[in-house]
Amino acid sequence: MRRSVSIAVVTVALVAGMGTAAISPKSVSAAAQEKPATAEVKIDNFSFGPAALTVPVGTTVTWTNRDDIPHTVVSTEGVFKSKVLDTDEKFSFTFSKAGTYPYFCSIHPKMTGKVIVQ
Repeated sequence: MRRSVSIAVVTVALVAGMGTAAISPKSVSAAAQEKPATAEVKIDNFSFGPAALTVPVGTTVTWTNRDDIPHTVVSTEGVFKSKVLDTDEKFSFTFSKAGTYPYFCSIHPKMTGKVIVQ
């Protein structure tokens, strides 16, 4: 009798576990849909591309220096500031509030861009 009870308990545990496993892919799918948005800006030929980028709140923007010389990414309003980026180096910032964020390269101030967060 004792063995029958143990088998019943193990069976119930396995069935309950299978129910959880059946829900799990949906949870993973939902989590993938909630993954924070990302966007990229390339720095090349003394310009930011795209020069104007529109993204939703919560997006992480990554700037990548593809130029042969160093550049920076500096918010005109002091919201973010990168270190000097050599070729292929990156800088990322997550925009948590809506607004327009103009920026420039502090080494080459005529290089400008903006991120519009909606």
